[in-house]
Amino acid sequence: MPRHVLLTTLALCLASVGVAPLAAQDLTITNAHIVVGNGTVIERGSIVVRGGKIVSVAAGAPSAKSGQTIDAKGMSAIAGFIDAHKHINTGPDEKAQMQRLLEAGYTTVLSGGGPAEGNITLRDHIEQGLINGPRIIPSGSLRLANQTPESAREEIRKLAALGIKYTGEIALTPVPGPSDKELETLRAVLDEAKKVGILVQVHAVSSPAMMAAVNLGVPLLVHIPNKDWVRKADADKLAASGTKALMTIGFGAPVFGVFANDNKPRFRDGKDWPQGIVDGVGIGEEAGYMIVNARTLFDAGVILGYCTDTSYDAVAGLEHELKSMNVVFSMQDMVKIMGPNTASYIQMQGELGTLEAGKLADIVLLAGDPLEGYWNWLKAKVVVKGGKVVVDKR
Repeated sequence: MPRHVLLTTLALCLASVGVAPLAAQDLTITNAHIVVGNGTVIERGSIVVRGGKIVSVAAGAPSAKSGQTIDAKGMSAIAGFIDAHKHINTGPDEKAQMQRLLEAGYTTVLSGGGPAEGNITLRDHIEQGLINGPRIIPSGSLRLANQTPESAREEIRKLAALGIKYTGEIALTPVPGPSDKELETLRAVLDEAKKVGILVQVHAVSSPAMMAAVNLGVPLLVHIPNKDWVRKADADKLAASGTKALMTIGFGAPVFGVFANDNKPRFRDGKDWPQGIVDGVGIGEEAGYMIVNARTLFDAGVILGYCTDTSYDAVAGLEHELKSMNVVFSMQDMVKIMGPNTASYIQMQGELGTLEAGKLADIVLLAGDPLEGYWNWLKAKVVVKGGKVVVDKR
């Protein structure tokens, strides 16, 4: 064999050896405090992963190890975080943005909308290994104001042809409530979406808009009301309907130290608070509506999930939401909301949301116990997606 061919072959072999550990989907985690997500907590145990899926979660040492071994040294293992509504798309900043999401602990993100083609491109960049990032579920925008019932049906068919399974958030007028024309078009959207296998997500941020959506049979609400108080009777009706909802509980609560370190309260886009609150109804009372309404719906039995919506920094957004949730929810509640409830919202409850055998190996190792306080959720040290170690900050 000529020398240059031999050297080339050797280089390719070495390169393949170098990337093999990153591609491996077999993994063993030992000595971990495991918050399973179904109410079970294992004080010190192990997780074994094969082929990207969890095969065992048990107390003590594993009976048989698999692949790379990570000694958690007492760190806490929790299911990878899911953001079920975040505005992302392909673009020049995608590499940095996706990396920050992983470092925060997010392993799955359902896009909040935007051009469907851009969402698909972003997903493909990650799946092809061009950039590092969480699992992306693309969606596609549809605005009722620009549509007739028939044109809306055509838009749904176009999304289906692209392989899209979710609409982006479809806005309903919150105050005084959606018009008859909006509801007529939304009815057509729901009918066509059912035919082609697309799940419809609606942005309904007042009680009139929320209940109009529920009455039409909307399956998914990307936000809960921030314009008024949710009545218990409406919460009970929402729970009975089976419609699932996301919070963005931090909407309206002031942000500090993210956009400037001047100790001034800001809205989540950096504008002055409370004047900068989108479609504000008062002097910051939106913060109260969101927090109380979240608890009202949760107590009624609504499957209430987690999202950040905003496009600002992943870690800062996570902290803001966790702080806001902490006002009305226990850590055990938050595990349920961020894990199994959010997995249910994105129709992946059989694959994500808890650390159980048979599920995808999306795991975050935290330098602290998440059941002790929300601040420990901000201490991601190792992030595993589908059995692959994608972040290691030990």
